[in-house]
Amino acid sequence: MMPAKHTRSMGGFGRFLAIAGLAVAGCGPAAHQAAGAGPANTARMTARAGAGEPAAREAVAATPRALAAISPVTATPQPRRYGNPDGHRYVPAAGRAVSTAHPDHVIGHGTPASCTSAAVVRAVAEGGVITFSCGPGPVTIMMTATAQIVHGHRIVIDGGGKVTLSGGGKIRILEMNTCSGCWEQAGPRLIVQNMRFADGYSGTHQASNADYGGGAIFAQGGQLTVVNSAFTGNRCYRYGPDLGGGAIRAYGMDMSVPVYITNDTFDGNRCSNGGALSGLYANFVVINSLLTGNKAIGWGQNPAQPGTPGGGSGGAIYTDGDSYDLILDGTAMRGNSAREGGGGIFCVVDNDQGFLKIEYSVLSDNPSGQFQNAPGIFDSLNGQDVQPIVIHSIIS
Repeated sequence: MMPAKHTRSMGGFGRFLAIAGLAVAGCGPAAHQAAGAGPANTARMTARAGAGEPAAREAVAATPRALAAISPVTATPQPRRYGNPDGHRYVPAAGRAVSTAHPDHVIGHGTPASCTSAAVVRAVAEGGVITFSCGPGPVTIMMTATAQIVHGHRIVIDGGGKVTLSGGGKIRILEMNTCSGCWEQAGPRLIVQNMRFADGYSGTHQASNADYGGGAIFAQGGQLTVVNSAFTGNRCYRYGPDLGGGAIRAYGMDMSVPVYITNDTFDGNRCSNGGALSGLYANFVVINSLLTGNKAIGWGQNPAQPGTPGGGSGGAIYTDGDSYDLILDGTAMRGNSAREGGGGIFCVVDNDQGFLKIEYSVLSDNPSGQFQNAPGIFDSLNGQDVQPIVIHSIIS
């Protein structure tokens, strides 16, 4: 397993910029390939064009995309819709929910009592398409053990909009690390849809031999898609220079496919870094989602300053690595905070292949405790502070 990446210490300044419309480039290869949008190289060239000629910028702004959100393909009636209620951006096929009409495993026998932690752990270990039959109303399953994915194939977990998995503030809820040290492999592919994750907790401290971060979901290697799901009150350990992901930690993922976060809600999650999401060597595409009240509570930045335990950046999202992109589309982010840098987003790319792009989104009131280079954002490329690509968005 590759070691956790340590960035250089980031300078502190809080220059506030009101950004609306188009701005110039900043934080990894373009992985957001909507239908008809062309290969990654085209996307990267388009992003770079945002920093240059007016015609190129107009071409970026005019990229054809359907404005209607894609409805998950699930059983009728449709489950509750999470995410940004004002987000109606196009969702690529790889970021949508999948059919669960023919499940491999059904957890429960029609009553809440039949839906147990042991049944969830067993079904997830066996893999395949997993659904729930817990009765007509909402149900919370208190997890007494972490559900672990152990096969390198496709796993679909669909709660039908009625199932909450709770860690009770004590344990991580779901883990995908099938070969304990594999890095950027293609499988497994995990799809989580129509679920709610609450009060997951990873208390693991940052260490070279530990799977740290990810209070609700930890994923190392493979592919991850999360659709129409909610994450509330999840946590990971409060200190560590590169420890992150109160809700989700994606680490050493398949770099040819982004982690899709589609129509999801993240509220009140916290960790040393990345209160909601943390990525290390992972492309992220966050579409039509809502992130509110998430906090980065560490202290001392990365690498940790003398006399500090490190951390405190990326109130909602913390990403790091080489050759990756972070893209927000149709997403709302407000009321998140960081003790150090990037109250909303902390994005560091350590070579020339990467960017942060924000389109058709609203980011507001995401205070940074010590430093930022746009309101609520710290964006760094190759050791230089840069501005994100901003298309038809409001950042304040």
